[in-house]
Amino acid sequence: MKTRTTGYTSEHAATPHKIKLPAIEAWPNQYKRNYVIRIEHPEFTSVCPKTGLPDFGNITIEYIPNKLCLELKSLKYYFLQYRGLGIFMENIGNRILDDVVKALKPKWCRVTGNFTPRGGIKSVITAEHGRRPKS
Repeated sequence: MKTRTTGYTSEHAATPHKIKLPAIEAWPNQYKRNYVIRIEHPEFTSVCPKTGLPDFGNITIEYIPNKLCLELKSLKYYFLQYRGLGIFMENIGNRILDDVVKALKPKWCRVTGNFTPRGGIKSVITAEHGRRPKS
């Protein structure tokens, strides 16, 4: 049986990594103990690269800081850049994780994209970095 493709190539899928997004800034962590920071963005929007229609979702970032903590104002401006960006949901979770890890170098991090159903199908994308330390 021949697999039907949509005309998308590996190059199309890699495009989001070539897009320049604002830097995620950080500030010094004041505690050496392990603790979890959870940040939710319930109004995340992007654009489906296939249909051009908007995608909506809730992005959750959970992490155990090492030396740095995420600065929220820079994160807000970072998320705003996705509004007009044609990007697959799977790439969103992974790209955000890559950018957070690059900025913070956390002990552990998880990014979850919980997207609004489209055509009766709901997508939840979870990407993780490292192993969560035991309490």
